[in-house]
Amino acid sequence: FPPGAHWAQVAIAAGLGVVLTQLLFLSHDAAHRQIFRSSKANEWAALLLGTGLGGVSLGWWNAKHSKHHRAPNQIGRDPDITPSLVHFYPAERTPRSRIALLMLDHQGWWFFPLLLVEALHLHAQSVAAVASQRSMKRRGIEASLLAVRLGAYPAALFVFLPWGLAAAFLGIQLAATGLYLGSAFSASHIGMPTVPQETKIDFLRRQVLVSRNVSGGRIASVAMGGLNYQIEHHLFPAMPRPNLRRARPIVRAFCADHAIDYHEIPIHRAWVAVARHLNRVGISAGLAVRCPTAAALR
Repeated sequence: FPPGAHWAQVAIAAGLGVVLTQLLFLSHDAAHRQIFRSSKANEWAALLLGTGLGGVSLGWWNAKHSKHHRAPNQIGRDPDITPSLVHFYPAERTPRSRIALLMLDHQGWWFFPLLLVEALHLHAQSVAAVASQRSMKRRGIEASLLAVRLGAYPAALFVFLPWGLAAAFLGIQLAATGLYLGSAFSASHIGMPTVPQETKIDFLRRQVLVSRNVSGGRIASVAMGGLNYQIEHHLFPAMPRPNLRRARPIVRAFCADHAIDYHEIPIHRAWVAVARHLNRVGISAGLAVRCPTAAALR
């Protein structure tokens, strides 16, 4: 290695992954108009933090995330639970090959390892959206920011570090970002009830019954970017992050008075619930394919 280059520098990559995730949390806050009084200031903050530093298109993410907030966990309306490599609810179409069925049966176990490539997936989705959606607001600015963020940053690594170390640095940073970000977001809704496509439900129950809070107070709030107060965030999406903990006892008491389930568990139990739910969904879908009688009843 040239002077100043050492494999220990990959530890910096993991730390950078954590920093970038925290910047994406702040971009999430700004996109929800939580930081500044001015909508324009919030939008530019979200754009610079999320697209410029995080490498995730604000226009693409806003469109997707708005649909999620309007109908969380509702089949056919929430893009976050659309079946892809992972099935979040028993889907009508399931794979036929043995390997695919085996993966479906155990999807809860490989879901978290899959998050190691989630950051790469977000970058790819962002580039595809900016390239194809001509009506996207500030498309030119987003394209420029993404080009600099996704082009200049890797290029700098390969210029200043040996190629092997640069590749390791970039891979570890992407893996740390994806795992951290995905683990935080997945704890919020996966494993909670899903809403059938045609079901009508009032706003309060729509937001509370399908959301999960994570206990842990201020430590959890810092670690999860305020997503630990998922119920309060869904009820009041523009409420600044520091006020969510103040709203929690009020919301919880109101739900208790009206016999509405308010779900809150520690983060390790949330991750276990996610894995168990995904495995149950996978096994039930696989059984339907293997059993002709069950398949006929679907």
